[in-house]
Amino acid sequence: MSKIRLRFAPSPTGYLHIGGARTALFNWLLAKKLGGTFILRIEDTDVARSTQVSVDAILQGMEWLGLDWDEGPFYQSDNFPLYKEKVQQLLAEGKAYKCYCTAEALEAKREAALKSGGKPKYDGTCRNLNDTPEDKPFVIRFKAPLDGVTVFNDLIKGSISFNNEELDDLIIQRTDGTPTYNFVVVVDDASMGITTVIRGDDHVNNTPRQVLLYQALGAPVPQFAHVPMILGSDKARLSKRHGATSVIAYRDMGLLPEAMINYLVRLGWSSGDEEIFSKEELVEKFTIEAVGKSAGVFNPEKLLWLNAHYIKAGDPERLAELLLPFLADRGITARPAQPDLVNVVKTLQERSKTMLEMADGALFYYKTELEYDQEAVQKNVKPESSGYLKSLSAALSTADKFDHESIESVFKGVCADLGIKMGQIGPAVRIALSGGTVSPSIYEVMEVLGKEETCRRLDLATARFTAAQG
Repeated sequence: MSKIRLRFAPSPTGYLHIGGARTALFNWLLAKKLGGTFILRIEDTDVARSTQVSVDAILQGMEWLGLDWDEGPFYQSDNFPLYKEKVQQLLAEGKAYKCYCTAEALEAKREAALKSGGKPKYDGTCRNLNDTPEDKPFVIRFKAPLDGVTVFNDLIKGSISFNNEELDDLIIQRTDGTPTYNFVVVVDDASMGITTVIRGDDHVNNTPRQVLLYQALGAPVPQFAHVPMILGSDKARLSKRHGATSVIAYRDMGLLPEAMINYLVRLGWSSGDEEIFSKEELVEKFTIEAVGKSAGVFNPEKLLWLNAHYIKAGDPERLAELLLPFLADRGITARPAQPDLVNVVKTLQERSKTMLEMADGALFYYKTELEYDQEAVQKNVKPESSGYLKSLSAALSTADKFDHESIESVFKGVCADLGIKMGQIGPAVRIALSGGTVSPSIYEVMEVLGKEETCRRLDLATARFTAAQG
């Protein structure tokens, strides 16, 4: 039995969106699971709308998700000679014909059909034309069967049938000589030996026409699997008004690719009650038959929950590398002389839903002079706080070790000497170190900052709080 061959074939007229990424993922998973081939094909025959910027965005999105392709990327625009050859083949075999009907004539036929209660399909005026006009523009139409039924078995939806009388004679080449979508898709899939086509179910109505074209060209008909659409929370088709739909936009918002992969696969596919899957587990468990027939509803909160899970469980060194561009966007360059970024990440993993949140949370570590949250200062800094901070700084400056355990011991010793509780000094210390009352554990922050920087910040806060209180 020949190996399965699948393809992802986006049009470069925009970014890689969520729906396209999920389709790519399903193809990729099935290819990996069955030891087949995953092909990337860029469908750029719409010359007016296709752009290199979009091509780059698609490739960037695929690479970020880790959906590596085995063959390609191939570009449809390189195949125009093949398409012309196949059009001529169908003409020579009497399976296609030239249609000279003008746009105005076609519109009149359409309106007449609608008025009479019929379907606005082409009426076949030129189907058996004997006298062909010279020097008159024409399109080329596929000669579809006039009766019978076209049936295909969808791996997700089951058996689907269309009455051929409902299908009109499809245009396969425009007046300017360029081929049309349904035709080039068939020619490409046939020439690439595609065995299985997984795509969105907005293509279901294209499938009977494509099946007939495969048969007319003498090519094997692949298996089809039409994946339900992704809907917004209002059950309308996912669009920009529901939030970001670009994969790269989610990367720039600080999501991890493994979270996006995990989320996308669960939009329509399930394996019991499990929620968290590694890529390796997905390859092992995925089957196209387990994809549901109902549309998936995009839930941003669930995606953030997954992302928080992967950040919490992530390798701090990898997260530190991913954090660098977010810090750079905020004017921070994590240099060796500053707090070690890996240790900074460790203090923030538990509390960050996105890398963007982590970058915001990390800023205080790298600022030489903090801006204190004045509301927090008014609420938490008392007249005696300056003295407490001064005592703590003096005690910490003489500490032999500056790890979590030693810092905690010094802290408790100072509280005992002053006869105060942690709650009486802790908020002021947190403000002195981070600028506000929201930060990781004080002991963790001090350890990451180091003895010298910790004492410098405590001393600076002591001076500022004293000056503010007159």
